[in-house]
Amino acid sequence: MRDYREFLGEVLIPEDKLQARIAEIGAEISKDFVEKDNLLLVCILRGGVLFLTDLMRQISIPHAIEFMAVSSYGVGNRESCGHVRITLDLNIDIRDRNVILVEDIIDSGYTIAAVLELLSTRKPASICVCTLLDKAERREVFVPVKYSGFSIPNKFVFGYGLDIDDYYRNLPFIGVVDLDKYQAIE
Repeated sequence: MRDYREFLGEVLIPEDKLQARIAEIGAEISKDFVEKDNLLLVCILRGGVLFLTDLMRQISIPHAIEFMAVSSYGVGNRESCGHVRITLDLNIDIRDRNVILVEDIIDSGYTIAAVLELLSTRKPASICVCTLLDKAERREVFVPVKYSGFSIPNKFVFGYGLDIDDYYRNLPFIGVVDLDKYQAIE
Protein backbone atom coordinates (compact mmCIF):
# COMPACT_ATOMS: atom_id res chain seq x y z
CA MET A 1 0.00 0.00 0.00
CA ARG A 2 1.18 3.49 -0.80
CA ASP A 3 1.79 6.42 1.51
CA TYR A 4 -1.52 8.29 1.81
CA ARG A 5 0.24 11.61 1.14
CA GLU A 6 0.55 10.55 -2.51
CA PHE A 7 -3.21 10.92 -3.01
CA LEU A 8 -4.36 13.18 -0.16
CA GLY A 9 -6.23 16.05 -1.78
CA GLU A 10 -6.78 17.98 1.45
CA VAL A 11 -7.27 17.52 5.16
CA LEU A 12 -10.99 18.18 5.48
CA ILE A 13 -11.21 17.92 9.28
CA PRO A 14 -8.03 18.06 11.35
CA GLU A 15 -7.57 16.04 14.54
CA ASP A 16 -8.11 18.95 16.93
CA LYS A 17 -11.48 19.84 15.35
CA LEU A 18 -12.56 16.18 15.39
CA GLN A 19 -11.76 15.81 19.07
CA ALA A 20 -13.38 19.12 20.03
CA ARG A 21 -16.62 18.24 18.25
CA ILE A 22 -16.66 14.72 19.71
CA ALA A 23 -16.34 16.23 23.20
CA GLU A 24 -19.35 18.45 22.44
CA ILE A 25 -21.42 15.48 21.24
CA GLY A 26 -20.45 13.49 24.34
CA ALA A 27 -21.60 16.36 26.55
CA GLU A 28 -24.90 16.60 24.62
CA ILE A 29 -25.57 12.89 25.01
CA SER A 30 -24.67 13.01 28.71
CA LYS A 31 -27.14 15.87 29.23
CA ASP A 32 -29.91 14.30 27.12
CA PHE A 33 -29.72 10.90 28.83
CA VAL A 34 -28.83 11.86 32.41
CA GLU A 35 -32.35 11.02 33.62
CA LYS A 36 -32.62 7.79 31.60
CA ASP A 37 -31.30 4.33 32.39
CA ASN A 38 -29.99 1.61 30.14
CA LEU A 39 -28.04 3.71 27.64
CA LEU A 40 -26.55 1.51 24.95
CA LEU A 41 -24.19 2.71 22.22
CA VAL A 42 -24.37 0.43 19.19
CA CYS A 43 -21.37 0.91 16.94
CA ILE A 44 -21.69 0.09 13.27
CA LEU A 45 -18.47 -1.71 12.35
CA ARG A 46 -15.84 -1.14 11.16
CA GLY A 47 -15.70 2.54 10.39
CA GLY A 48 -17.38 3.68 13.58
CA VAL A 49 -14.84 2.15 15.99
CA LEU A 50 -12.52 5.14 16.39
CA PHE A 51 -15.48 7.49 16.76
CA LEU A 52 -17.10 5.20 19.35
CA THR A 53 -13.89 4.91 21.35
CA ASP A 54 -13.38 8.66 21.60
CA LEU A 55 -17.10 9.39 22.05
CA MET A 56 -17.63 6.98 24.93
CA ARG A 57 -14.76 8.63 26.83
CA GLN A 58 -16.65 11.93 26.54
CA ILE A 59 -19.95 10.56 27.86
CA SER A 60 -20.09 11.14 31.60
CA ILE A 61 -23.04 8.87 32.41
CA PRO A 62 -23.10 5.06 32.65
CA HIS A 63 -23.52 3.30 29.33
CA ALA A 64 -22.83 -0.03 27.64
CA ILE A 65 -21.56 -0.73 24.14
CA GLU A 66 -22.44 -3.28 21.49
CA PHE A 67 -21.47 -3.84 17.86
CA MET A 68 -23.15 -4.58 14.55
CA ALA A 69 -21.62 -5.12 11.14
CA VAL A 70 -23.69 -4.11 8.15
CA SER A 71 -22.85 -4.22 4.48
CA SER A 72 -24.41 -2.30 1.64
CA TYR A 73 -21.40 -2.25 -0.64
CA GLY A 74 -20.72 -4.76 -3.36
CA VAL A 75 -17.29 -6.33 -3.72
CA GLY A 76 -14.83 -3.74 -4.94
CA ASN A 77 -17.44 -0.96 -4.92
CA ARG A 78 -16.98 2.36 -3.20
CA GLU A 79 -20.65 3.36 -3.32
CA SER A 80 -23.62 1.81 -1.58
CA CYS A 81 -25.69 -0.52 -3.73
CA GLY A 82 -28.78 -0.01 -1.56
CA HIS A 83 -29.09 -3.69 -0.58
CA VAL A 84 -28.36 -3.94 3.15
CA ARG A 85 -27.06 -7.12 4.73
CA ILE A 86 -26.45 -7.71 8.47
CA THR A 87 -23.11 -9.52 8.74
CA LEU A 88 -22.87 -9.34 12.55
CA ASP A 89 -25.96 -8.90 14.67
CA LEU A 90 -26.25 -7.75 18.27
CA ASN A 91 -25.48 -10.27 21.00
CA ILE A 92 -27.88 -8.72 23.51
CA ASP A 93 -31.55 -7.91 23.84
CA ILE A 94 -32.24 -4.20 23.37
CA ARG A 95 -35.81 -4.27 24.68
CA ASP A 96 -36.38 -1.23 26.93
CA ARG A 97 -32.86 0.10 26.29
CA ASN A 98 -32.10 3.64 25.15
CA VAL A 99 -30.10 2.94 22.00
CA ILE A 100 -27.82 5.31 20.14
CA LEU A 101 -26.54 4.02 16.80
CA VAL A 102 -22.98 5.25 16.34
CA GLU A 103 -22.00 5.55 12.69
CA ASP A 104 -18.94 6.94 10.92
CA ILE A 105 -20.68 8.44 7.89
CA ILE A 106 -24.16 8.66 6.43
CA ASP A 107 -24.59 9.39 2.76
CA SER A 108 -27.53 7.82 0.86
CA GLY A 109 -29.10 6.76 4.16
CA TYR A 110 -30.14 3.27 3.02
CA THR A 111 -27.88 1.40 5.43
CA ILE A 112 -28.72 3.26 8.62
CA ALA A 113 -32.44 3.44 7.71
CA ALA A 114 -32.50 -0.35 7.36
CA VAL A 115 -30.71 -0.79 10.70
CA LEU A 116 -33.15 1.60 12.39
CA GLU A 117 -36.10 -0.31 10.95
CA LEU A 118 -34.68 -3.66 12.11
CA LEU A 119 -33.78 -2.52 15.61
CA SER A 120 -37.09 -0.72 16.11
CA THR A 121 -38.85 -4.10 15.86
CA ARG A 122 -36.87 -5.21 18.94
CA LYS A 123 -38.74 -2.72 21.16
CA PRO A 124 -36.04 -0.40 22.51
CA ALA A 125 -37.21 2.36 24.88
CA SER A 126 -35.75 4.82 22.37
CA ILE A 127 -33.44 4.73 19.39
CA CYS A 128 -31.55 7.53 17.68
CA VAL A 129 -28.61 8.10 15.35
CA CYS A 130 -25.24 9.68 16.05
CA THR A 131 -22.97 10.11 13.06
CA LEU A 132 -19.55 11.66 12.81
CA LEU A 133 -19.98 12.71 9.17
CA ASP A 134 -23.16 13.58 7.32
CA LYS A 135 -23.30 13.84 3.53
CA ALA A 136 -26.83 15.27 3.52
CA GLU A 137 -26.68 16.25 -0.16
CA ARG A 138 -26.39 12.53 -1.06
CA ARG A 139 -29.40 11.49 1.05
CA GLU A 140 -31.88 9.33 -0.85
CA VAL A 141 -33.96 8.18 2.13
CA PHE A 142 -34.88 10.07 5.28
CA VAL A 143 -32.70 9.38 8.32
CA PRO A 144 -33.50 11.10 11.63
CA VAL A 145 -29.99 12.10 12.71
CA LYS A 146 -30.04 13.37 16.30
CA TYR A 147 -26.30 13.93 16.79
CA SER A 148 -24.09 14.96 13.90
CA GLY A 149 -20.41 15.80 14.03
CA PHE A 150 -19.87 17.47 10.69
CA SER A 151 -21.85 18.06 7.51
CA ILE A 152 -19.47 17.41 4.64
CA PRO A 153 -19.62 17.84 0.86
CA ASN A 154 -19.94 14.89 -1.49
CA LYS A 155 -16.26 13.96 -1.53
CA PHE A 156 -14.51 10.62 -1.09
CA VAL A 157 -13.09 10.81 2.43
CA PHE A 158 -10.80 8.60 4.47
CA GLY A 159 -9.05 8.46 7.82
CA TYR A 160 -10.33 8.34 11.39
CA GLY A 161 -12.06 5.00 10.87
CA LEU A 162 -12.96 5.44 7.20
CA ASP A 163 -10.96 3.33 4.81
CA ILE A 164 -9.74 3.15 1.28
CA ASP A 165 -9.75 -0.52 0.31
CA ASP A 166 -9.49 -1.46 4.04
CA TYR A 167 -6.46 0.77 4.74
CA TYR A 168 -5.80 4.18 6.34
CA ARG A 169 -8.48 3.89 9.07
CA ASN A 170 -5.78 4.73 11.64
CA LEU A 171 -5.20 8.32 10.53
CA PRO A 172 -6.18 10.91 13.18
CA PHE A 173 -7.89 13.24 10.67
CA ILE A 174 -10.46 13.13 7.88
CA GLY A 175 -8.83 13.53 4.48
CA VAL A 176 -10.18 13.86 0.96
CA VAL A 177 -8.91 11.51 -1.72
CA ASP A 178 -7.59 13.08 -4.90
CA LEU A 179 -9.14 10.41 -7.13
CA ASP A 180 -6.97 11.24 -10.15
CA LYS A 181 -3.81 10.68 -8.12
CA TYR A 182 -5.24 7.57 -6.40
CA GLN A 183 -6.31 5.93 -9.66
CA ALA A 184 -2.93 6.72 -11.22
CA ILE A 185 -1.14 4.65 -8.57
CA GLU A 186 -3.67 1.79 -8.33
